[in-house]
Amino acid sequence: MQDIEPFYAWRDLYIAAEDEFSPFFGREYSEFVYTHTIYNYYIHPQWDDFGSNTLYTKILFVDYERKFTVMEFIGEWNDAINNDIMMLKRDVIDEMLLRGIRHFILIGENVLNFHPSDDCYYSEWQDDTDDGWITAINFRVHVLQEFSKINIDSFLVTGGELNSLNWRNYSPVQLFDKVDSLIRRRLG
Repeated sequence: MQDIEPFYAWRDLYIAAEDEFSPFFGREYSEFVYTHTIYNYYIHPQWDDFGSNTLYTKILFVDYERKFTVMEFIGEWNDAINNDIMMLKRDVIDEMLLRGIRHFILIGENVLNFHPSDDCYYSEWQDDTDDGWITAINFRVHVLQEFSKINIDSFLVTGGELNSLNWRNYSPVQLFDKVDSLIRRRLG
């Protein structure tokens, strides 16, 4: 797991540690010192800790003008024991909402498992986006099935092309435009 790095091709466009509005502003990273683990396996030091023992994120891009962010995740999303959604919502998402972000692209290729609790924080997050949306891209099938079991998928846009989108081939703005067009097509 230590070899799985967050996507870095957009670093010339955005670095969360250098964005004064980012929840991770001022963070310093090591390329050589591994401190965080998932299932007792060290993960790459570029992933950001937001308080969970099993889930880490990386804000890959934020566009305050167009009001969107792209976030990548790694680990086990565990709302049942760790209440990961509460920590993510309070410590990361709420900060972004305060800065006007209303569209959230969540990339979950490296989310290995999901353990649900209830949908309160997901509902609150969706309400807080006003006319925006939250989408889950490339999450594993069994994770999406767990989302569906407790209706979390009613707050996240998933399915269709979003489950196999080759997002790395796009620039951040192109990715946003692609996802936005897919969502608009579904709505209308």
